[in-house]
Amino acid sequence: MASYNPYQQSPYPQGPPSQSQYGPNGPQSQYSGTPQAGYGRQGTPQQDQGYFPPQGQAGVSNDGGMGGLTGQMGGMGLGGDAAAPYRPNKKKNRHAYHNLEQPSGPPQAFGAPPPGQFGHTNADTSQQYGTDYPYAGQQVTPAMNQFPAPASAPFSPGLQAPNQTFGQPSQPNPAVAGPGVSQGKVDPEQIPSIPRFRDAAAQYYLDHVYPTMEQHLPPPAAVPFVAHDQGNSSPKFARLTLNNIPSTQEALTTTSLPLGIVLQPLAPLQDGEQAVPVLDFGDVGPPRCRRCRTYINPFMTFRSGGNKLVCNMCTFPNDVPPEYFAPTDPSGVRVDRAQRPELTMGTVEFMVPKEYWAKEPVGLHWLFLIDVGQEAINRGFLQAFCEGVLLALYGDHQQEEEDGEETNGEAREIPRRIPLGSKVGFVTFDRAMYFFNCNAKLDQAQMLVMPDLEEPFVPLGSDGLFVDPYESKSVITGLLQRLPSLFSGNKAPEPALLPALRATQAALALTGGKIVCSLSALPTWGPGRLFLRDKNDLHGIDTERKLFQTEHAEWRTMASKMVASGIGVDFFLAAASGGYMDIATIGHISAVSGGETYFYPTFSAPRDVQRLTKEIERTVTRETGYQALMKVRCSNGLQVSSYHGNFLQHNFGADLELGSVDADKALGVMFSYDGKLDSKLDAHFQCALLYTTASGERRVRCTNTVASVSESMPEVMRFLDQDAIVTMIAKEAATRMTERTLKDIRNALTEKTIDILAGHRRTGSVSHPPGQLVLPENLKEFGMYILGLLKSRAFKAGHEPSDRRTHTMRFLKSASPLEISLFLYPRIVPLHSLPDNSCFPDPETGHLIVPPCLRASFGRIEDGGAYLVDDGQICLLWLHEHVSPNLLEDLFGPGNTNLADLDHSLSSLPVLETHLNAQARNLIAYWSSVRGSKALTLQLARQGLDGAEYEFARLLVEDRNNEAQSYVDWLVHLHRGIQLELSGQRRKEEGEGVGAGLEGAMAGLSNLIGR
Repeated sequence: MASYNPYQQSPYPQGPPSQSQYGPNGPQSQYSGTPQAGYGRQGTPQQDQGYFPPQGQAGVSNDGGMGGLTGQMGGMGLGGDAAAPYRPNKKKNRHAYHNLEQPSGPPQAFGAPPPGQFGHTNADTSQQYGTDYPYAGQQVTPAMNQFPAPASAPFSPGLQAPNQTFGQPSQPNPAVAGPGVSQGKVDPEQIPSIPRFRDAAAQYYLDHVYPTMEQHLPPPAAVPFVAHDQGNSSPKFARLTLNNIPSTQEALTTTSLPLGIVLQPLAPLQDGEQAVPVLDFGDVGPPRCRRCRTYINPFMTFRSGGNKLVCNMCTFPNDVPPEYFAPTDPSGVRVDRAQRPELTMGTVEFMVPKEYWAKEPVGLHWLFLIDVGQEAINRGFLQAFCEGVLLALYGDHQQEEEDGEETNGEAREIPRRIPLGSKVGFVTFDRAMYFFNCNAKLDQAQMLVMPDLEEPFVPLGSDGLFVDPYESKSVITGLLQRLPSLFSGNKAPEPALLPALRATQAALALTGGKIVCSLSALPTWGPGRLFLRDKNDLHGIDTERKLFQTEHAEWRTMASKMVASGIGVDFFLAAASGGYMDIATIGHISAVSGGETYFYPTFSAPRDVQRLTKEIERTVTRETGYQALMKVRCSNGLQVSSYHGNFLQHNFGADLELGSVDADKALGVMFSYDGKLDSKLDAHFQCALLYTTASGERRVRCTNTVASVSESMPEVMRFLDQDAIVTMIAKEAATRMTERTLKDIRNALTEKTIDILAGHRRTGSVSHPPGQLVLPENLKEFGMYILGLLKSRAFKAGHEPSDRRTHTMRFLKSASPLEISLFLYPRIVPLHSLPDNSCFPDPETGHLIVPPCLRASFGRIEDGGAYLVDDGQICLLWLHEHVSPNLLEDLFGPGNTNLADLDHSLSSLPVLETHLNAQARNLIAYWSSVRGSKALTLQLARQGLDGAEYEFARLLVEDRNNEAQSYVDWLVHLHRGIQLELSGQRRKEEGEGVGAGLEGAMAGLSNLIGR
């Protein structure tokens, strides 16, 4: 993660605004009694009756645990789940690697800093968190017992008493049945809260390291943390859905939980984490098992004095090569183990010899394929794209040079933003193609026109088309600055995209590389021309799924050729006035090749220019590899059953092929049983990614993960990874969009949620009365995440353009757990009531103090408020119609006192020396570092003025909208389904919900909330 030095400090006043500064002013009379933050409101907020159905304003409670929910919803039997007692297994030699030893000492033995030295705060320390967080107090799983030196104290907020310090275990809260609904209305504040859950974890991991072996329950995906690799890979690279696996398929079936792993092999690391070591074993390559080809890892054991290497996957005893031999000590541990990263760290990279090469590795070749059609010019998209490429290649130094800044009379040296050996090339297209020679020896770029669309070829040699961007900086800069004027008279509205892709594929066929393509209109010219398929006549019927996939054979063939050549494609699509772009067909190439599609459905300059340029910069500067193959291996007794993500696989069982792979891409792997697992042994998983780095080195990145095996279902339920489970379900549901109707998928998601919660009820909480809703301790927020998934653009009921649905589908298939977590439940912070010290560095630690987030419900929105809302894809600044003029001046500058007069195309806050402005900018800077591939730029959503207000309403996922239920109604829906399942009366129907009888229960609950 980025360091936090950019946060503003001394130039801004640290005290609260004075009463005179924020006194009553017209309709803002409620601000006369402003508390310290200066922008609050008095009394109970009045809800906008025309915005959402009325919902009672719930009071804030410090008890976020399920005990409070039990009292509130006792008549419906909603209760909390006491944690199952821990029963340590006393079997001797329980694990295959029980003789391995970890070098004693603190975590920094491997380069990780000690606890308390990591760069951010995620919550206001004054807030008292409830019992919504299940990670602390967790006993060390049996798999970690051989590591005696804890990196940090165990932590389990989910098991704490209200006044107890984090990190100290306590007795769980008992589940108590309430007297009935008649004695109190439902309090939505008492149901599980994702913001409170995240804030509690963030506060803890601010000062604690996550040790990957001593604790086996990863932090929430949306929370920054520093992982200490103790032999088990960091959750940033791999997250198992179950960290304690049932021994048989039958036991897993009773839980209805998915057994899988979410892999993000090139995930970015945070400041303070040790870099992934790169190891070179020369021409012999890294040691591997001769039977199953597993790479050497910390869980392989040595026998016969170090002469035999026993594979942890298939248990085959391999002969140790003479060049790798080292003796073992009396306990069976190699004497050089501490000096061998491959034996002590879960994630490593191996340099590989020529037998692993498909072609000679070279530096990554970037080819920018730029649309210069009429639509791109008229909308300012061409100008913005060229600015983005300049920013990606040269950063802010480009602007400094234009301003004439020099050091000692010489131009300032520009640091490389892409590795040495990487090259770039430029091709533009409309109804023809234009290749540019940017050789450094030229005064300006030379253009060659290719009008042949049927059989295009590359009219330039590689020396002219692909150049070092820093040697040819003046030529490239001049070209990109001249492109908009060069094609300003272009009257061709119809681009020919497929022929341009064929030509660029031919240009990169010998080396592989990455294509970054812009497009601003439906390509209706030349071979592979597309047409308007979405005519609004297929929505809501079985054939709608045809709109989510391409039926164009030429585009499918092109995608396969890209992968075979080791080429990935990223698209930047700007729809004209929200027009149809056929993302299902165009984006198919990026999906299959491992690339990404950035979609701007209503692109508007200058509003979206900053977002576009930042996302181009992210695409070019993030860690990227190409010519990639991936293989996932697992222990005997398990087998891979399916993959979910964006890749090419010719037949099941073959390696996954990716033209390119980058730091933001993740995929899911599901496993099934082909035998019974031995509970005395552990289950192991290894992901091997063979790829060429951007600097031109052929490597294998190995990610090793271990899980315990148990015959006790309560023990299995104690170590569930909620984020991994939600991510796997989302990826699988997205995969099914081309096979099933949206209604069937929504019903399947509902049924799956009920099955999982009912399975826990049967296996892990049999002591509770049948009428209680008992949520697993580690899945308390699971229901809300699934509700957010049902309300997403991919699966929501009602009309939605097929481009939007398809884009969201592909995003879910390739997104990381971090991105999916934020996407399903956004973070919301009120700016008008920020405490004085919030969003400024802590004077003692230097960490930024980040305020707690609000629940995503309109019932939490105050009259006159200003709110930042971020779902990882867009960031809205929502302003109430009665917002204080003083607040507007502090945010946007003097004279900006009228909401209607604000610039609707604003994409960032101006830099002002006001307290509130500095707070908002610091918060945005922090959020931008805890995010995926999408750039964080502001979009105004002024109540009653901007169309983005509807997007704001959609992000309030706890409320009822369209045909989707509110959070409370949804819990009652699930509870009734669980009761029917436990009583044997549940009937699953393809096209219907769980049962029509639920409608009455949900309507009754709505009436209670609306009082």
